[in-house]
Formats: sequence, structure tokens, C-alpha cells
Amino acid sequence: MALADDQGVARVLPTGVRRALSVLTERLAAWRNRRIASSDFQTWASGFPLTRGVARREAARLYDLVAGFTYSQTLLACLELGVFEALRDGPRTIDDLAADLDGGPVVDPERLGVLCQAAAALDLLERVSPRRYRLGPLGAAALGAPGLLDMIRHHRIFYRDLADPVALLRGEGDPELSRFWSYVDGQRDQPDGQAVAYSELMASSQTLVAEETLRAVSFEGARRVLDVGGGAGAFLTHVASAYPSTELMLFDLPAVVREAERRFDAAGLAGRARAIGGSFHEDPIPGGADLITLVRVLYDHDDAVVASLLSKVRAALPVGGRVVLSEPMSGGARPSRAGDAYFGFYTMAMTSGRPRSPERHAALLEAAGFEAIRTHKTVRPFITGVISARKVR
Repeated sequence: MALADDQGVARVLPTGVRRALSVLTERLAAWRNRRIASSDFQTWASGFPLTRGVARREAARLYDLVAGFTYSQTLLACLELGVFEALRDGPRTIDDLAADLDGGPVVDPERLGVLCQAAAALDLLERVSPRRYRLGPLGAAALGAPGLLDMIRHHRIFYRDLADPVALLRGEGDPELSRFWSYVDGQRDQPDGQAVAYSELMASSQTLVAEETLRAVSFEGARRVLDVGGGAGAFLTHVASAYPSTELMLFDLPAVVREAERRFDAAGLAGRARAIGGSFHEDPIPGGADLITLVRVLYDHDDAVVASLLSKVRAALPVGGRVVLSEPMSGGARPSRAGDAYFGFYTMAMTSGRPRSPERHAALLEAAGFEAIRTHKTVRPFITGVISARKVR
């Protein structure tokens, strides 16, 4: 089976063949793009029977990119107003919704009708009659998505940072996300309010991440799991439920650890889970665990920090111990919307880190001395990618 490099070229082919294929591919792509960029060609293609279907689909895809911000704001408005919750038990009229949302007529019925029509166009709602709507498949899914509203509300910051994407690309200004995620510099003393804010945001989205991670890789046989950068302990509470006999440790900044201790106490894990304060930028990773997890940690940081952290993780593990990475990942040779479009710009606004492909993660793990590196398939790769490795000697 051919292995693809980051340029998508099969490395098993002879150099001359690869070069010829690359030249041919570039010429074909240039010819295609010249045709598509011609307004005359687009007019012809949209009317010609053999091409008009493709032309219309491509035009619709481009329109969705142009109008996409209104789609996400439609979702935000529905969640903020409680439209999905109000329709949970069945269809309702516009006037009924307007009188009931948030306990009063907060939105004029005619304007609410515009929102409902927009939501129906996006499969968030379904139109039953001219002034009556019910939940659509995506609206129902939104009700069952843990942390979705928190994440979408958080996007207000991201939207402001993306208001001028060219300025962001040039490194101009002071992105708000860089201040919100101030922990990436490893400073021990984070303001309590800020530490709680980002810990709660991470915790609200950890259910889906934990589901994907624990479905993709087994923790069976692990005596003690240490979650480095584990925040408020949300991931470890899922591990505790899935593996009742496993001991738990968490390592994070002191202000964050206090939140984790409260969560462990509330979950009845005080005698089984231990939270340790410190900074992996400055301190060694605590020993005693035979499985260490890094959940949504590495993509926050640049390569030098990642290389140092992975070396510390390996030093903390016994021979035979494992490390599990779970985080958004670049598609590499096959760019992905979540990993490359969303998290590519998100980490740029954070001014630290970047999404990495599984191949890049593997290279960093290998450089740190890990072996038996394996990429695990996840059901929802847009939620997280999962890689494991072992300290063999």
C-alpha cells in the first residue's frame, strides 16, 4: 500500500514518475481553473445539459461560503432565544413562540418568523404550515450536543478576531483569543476568574471528546491514568466511569487544579483522584502513572514546547507505559474543515500553536523516544483525532 507524503504523492513511485505526474497534475489544474474563472464558461456550463448540474452545485457551494456567517448566527439566535427547547415537545405557532420565549414577547412575531424560516432552510427547524414550525433534525441534534451553546457564545470573541482576516494573517493587532487563553505561556499564577472561565468552557465540550477518545482506544490494563493539562477534570470523570478500578491523577496550573478538586469531590472521586498543581513549562511531569493523556493540549503550543513536553512525559512513564494524544488534527495531505479551516485560524488568533497532522504528531513522538505509534480511527474526526504511543525501553 502506498504511503502519501504531505504533498499527496505516493513515495513508492520512482522519482522520475513522481515528477512527471506532478507536472501533469499542475497543468490539468491550471487548465481547469482557467476555464472555471471565465464568466463566459460559467454561463455556458450552467446551461449545457451535461455540465449544468455540476455548475449549479459548485455555485451553491460557493454561495454557502459567502453566506456562511449568517447560518452560524441563525443557530446562535435559536439557541440564545431557546427556540429548540420551546419546540422540544412538538410544533408551535410563531405567535405562541413569540409570547413564550424567555418568559415574554422578546422578539416581534414577524421578525421571529424570519428566524424560523431561516432555521428551516438550514434543517434546524421544519415548517409545518405558514406560521407553524417544529424541530428539524439539526435542531434536535443541537439539543443533545453537550456544551454547544457555551462554544457558540464563546465564538463572539473569535468572530471579532476574524473581522479582518488579513490583519490576523499579517500578525497585526492584539487578538482577544490570545488574552482569553492566557495559560498557554505556562504562568503559574492565573487570575482565578479567567482560569475558571476557560476551564468551564473546556469542560463543557469534553463529553464529546471523551466519548470519541474512549471509543477509539482502550485504557484496559492501565493502573493509574495521569491527565496532563487536564483542566477542571472533566475528561478524567469520564475515564473514572468507564474504568472503575483505575486510579486518576491530574496535573495543571494551580488555579485550575482547585476547580478539578471541586469536580472530583462532587463526583465522589476524592479518594480515587488526585490533582497536582504545576506548570509543564517549568516542572517535571509527576511520576506514578502508567498511562498519560494529553487531551487538547499540544495544538495550543508551538513545536519547541511540544517537543519538551513529550520528552517530559516519556521520562515520567515506566517502561511499557503509554501516552494518548486526543485533539483536533490537520488533515495533512487531505485538509479538513475542522482541523485546517477552523482550528488553523483559531490557533492563529490564540497566537500560539497549530493543528498538526497525524504524521507530524508521529514524528514528534518518535523524536521524543516513543515507539509503537498508532493513529486510531474516530467516528467523528471533526471532534478529535487520537494517537497512542508506548515507551518501549
